[in-house]
Order: sequence, then structure tokens, then C-alpha cells
Amino acid sequence: MKKSKVFWGLCLLAIIFYAVVQVMISGGILDMYYQSILIQMCINIMLAVSLHIIIGITGQFSIGHAGFMAVGAYFSAIATMKLGLPFPVAILIGAIVAALAGLLVGIPSLRLKGDYLAIATLGFAEIIRIIFLNVDYVGGAAGMVITNLSNWTYAFMGVFVTILVIANFTNSRHGRGCISIREDEIAADAMGINTTYYKVVAFTIGSFFAGVAGAIYAHNFFIIQPTTFGFLKSFDILIYVVLGGLGSLSGSVIAAIFLTVVSAYLSGYPEERMIIYSLVLIIVMLYRPTGLLGTKEITSLFKFGKRGGSKV
Repeated sequence: MKKSKVFWGLCLLAIIFYAVVQVMISGGILDMYYQSILIQMCINIMLAVSLHIIIGITGQFSIGHAGFMAVGAYFSAIATMKLGLPFPVAILIGAIVAALAGLLVGIPSLRLKGDYLAIATLGFAEIIRIIFLNVDYVGGAAGMVITNLSNWTYAFMGVFVTILVIANFTNSRHGRGCISIREDEIAADAMGINTTYYKVVAFTIGSFFAGVAGAIYAHNFFIIQPTTFGFLKSFDILIYVVLGGLGSLSGSVIAAIFLTVVSAYLSGYPEERMIIYSLVLIIVMLYRPTGLLGTKEITSLFKFGKRGGSKV
């Protein structure tokens, strides 16, 4: 009951935050620059949380997440620019195709472990990038011009649904099965848990929401290019999860927000930007080697002060 109250309380706070930001946008208080930062922040949160379920919850080391983002971006762009479909439908198409790509990759590759799995997922991401690089239908190396259709509402709804689904999945029986695989896959298999099935499910769900993020990302800019979705993008997403704390959904969200803000405010220093950005990461990891929240969730803050509360 207490967990339910905290959960619905956080949902209410999120809706209030959305309403406040929307009023500020409608009133002209937030200009296009700050709106762009907010949308980019939402995209990064979706990417971080969708990778969190693969690495943080199931313990599968994947570094090809940018590939699923690319699939969502390009297929949603095809849906809007080539087929003339509505943007919400395009987001769904991009997400479904990304999930199918995750399923296709997950079934054979998730029998691998550790470094071998990382290499397999990285190889998949590079294959996807090279395919889009050589297909003239989507612009090839020059990229694909896209109408700007993303806004604060689409970005917020994407984040809200992503966190809602993955948080509930984590707290379900299936989520506990994934966590058992992360803790000890051999023991989980010995206890009768279908480890391959749960790994594929987690991989597919993560790929689906990476596709949603890719679709919103594609329509937030006027052009997308294959070079955008290289292996460096996968490492950027990985940093969000590691910095936030492996196993902490809240940590992934906070890390994505923190690094988006840092990156935005360092954009005025193009030469020194990456050096300062790297120093910030090093300093944070020196003082918080387990990540910003470790394995804890932000909801644990609500447990403070309960000891001895009924004893006077």
C-alpha cells in the first residue's frame, strides 16, 4: 500500500511538472533553446532507462543501443516523410520495428555472455549504420531531411510511458526473474528460470523504447545521418546507466538529466567542451564509484525517519 502511494504520488508530481512546463512554453517564458534542451533531456532519459533494463536489471552488457535508436529514427521518418502517416503512428512503427530488431538480435546473441555479447551487439549497431549509410531511399550518407514534429508533449509522454512500463516490469514476477539472472545466472537456471527467455524479453522491451527515443529524436531535428548513430552514441548511453548506478532506474534518469545539462551549458566552449565533460565524469566517479545512487532508488528517500516513529 505504501509503495502504491509513493508510486502514484510520483506520477502526480510528474503530471504537475508537465503542466507547469507547458504553461511556461505557452506563455513564452521558455524559448526554443530551453525547449530543445528539455526535449533532448527526455530523449536521453528514454535511452538511459531502456538500456537500464538490459544492463542494470538483467545484467547483459550491451553496447549497441544506438543501433535500435537508429532503427526507430529511420523507420519513423519513412512513415512520416515517405508514407505520410501521422506522427504518433510513426513513433509506434519505429518502436515496433526496433523491438523486432531487438528480438532478431537477442535470440542468437543472448546465449553469449560478457565481452562476447558486447562485441555482438556492437557489431549489430555497426551493421545497421552501414545499411542506412548505403540505402539511397533514406538519403544514404547525406542523411534524410525530416519535418520537425517533436514537441514537449510527445517527449514527456515518451518518458512517462517508458518509466511507467519499465518500473512496473521490474517490480513484477518477470522483473524478479531478470534480477535473478543478473545476480547469478547459473543459480537462476538451476532454480528453473528460463534465462534465455527473460533475457530476450528484457532486450526486446529495451529496444522498443530505444526506438521511441529514436523516433522523437529524428523529428526534433531537420536531418538525421547514419554517423549520428555510431558506436560513440552507444557509449554515451552506457555512461548514463553506469554514472547513475547499475541497477538504479532513478540513477539512470538523474544521470541523463545531469549530463544533458552539463553538455548544454558547455556548448559555448566547443574546444574545451569534451575535456571539461570528461573531467566532470572522472570527478563524479572518484567520489561516487558505484554511481550517483548505486543500486538504490529515489523512493528509498521516503523511508527516512520511520524508525521509532510509533515509539514515544
